[in-house]
Amino acid sequence: MKIAITGGTGLIGSAVTNLLLSKNHDVYILTRSKKEADDSKLHYVEWLGDSSVPEKELSGIDAFINLAGESINGRWTEEKKKKIMESRMKATDEVLRILDKLPEKPSVLVNASAVGYYGTAEQERFTERSEPKNENFLSEVAQKWEQKAEKASELGIRTVLTRFGVILSEKGGALSQIEMPYKFFAGGRIGSGRQWISWIHLEDAARLIAYAIESDIEGPLNVTAPFPVQNNDFGKELGETIKRPHWLPAPAFAIKTLLGEMSVLILEGQHAYPEKALQGGFQFRFSRLQEALKNLLK
Repeated sequence: MKIAITGGTGLIGSAVTNLLLSKNHDVYILTRSKKEADDSKLHYVEWLGDSSVPEKELSGIDAFINLAGESINGRWTEEKKKKIMESRMKATDEVLRILDKLPEKPSVLVNASAVGYYGTAEQERFTERSEPKNENFLSEVAQKWEQKAEKASELGIRTVLTRFGVILSEKGGALSQIEMPYKFFAGGRIGSGRQWISWIHLEDAARLIAYAIESDIEGPLNVTAPFPVQNNDFGKELGETIKRPHWLPAPAFAIKTLLGEMSVLILEGQHAYPEKALQGGFQFRFSRLQEALKNLLK
């Protein structure tokens, strides 16, 4: 297959690209800085430039993956929040424009989203059939992003909305940040410790995107492992894995003071369950947190 991907050089995008290349697909990475590829199956296509017309190089594309957007990491100033929202809207608008111009449409668009779509809750479990429990900035971003991406269905394109949980990877990403205080013997629960962490191993996240392309599913897809854990349990498992104590709690007020509105990422959460993937027969390689941590922190 010929597969186009935006955000193809980021954490998730790189893993997806490598997986697709291993499956012998041709991968077209849309980038602001076009360069030569060192793999005959990998191609770089300039986009979002003043004169770029990427649709000319994407003729015959079978699938499109849109992962582009400003990182949510960093203090959420009004300017940062504007970049987070507008980057996703602008990139998706351009994806839709490209899709509209292609004489032969790809069969599927896989568009990124997040479990933040559901809002936050300690008691409720969210499947793809669930409505948002409450709204915060991340919920607003996810809902507007999905509404924009769903316009691809008007072009007759099957559209999958991949709602990502916390991605655990060997280098970089959330796990490195969570692990840091444990390395200095200062790890412990954060806030109440009861907030849910709907996590997924990077390898399974990439495999779920490939699954979304290869299967016939459509609509929302929770990209999370089937056994999320609460913050306190996550910390205990992490401490045991790297042989560090889990003992020093970080109070909620300190996190809020340090991070401001972004503290919602750490102090609140949601129990997202990958119902659609499991019903479709998808086999997770890392269903349990212990398995994932041992693989990543070996």
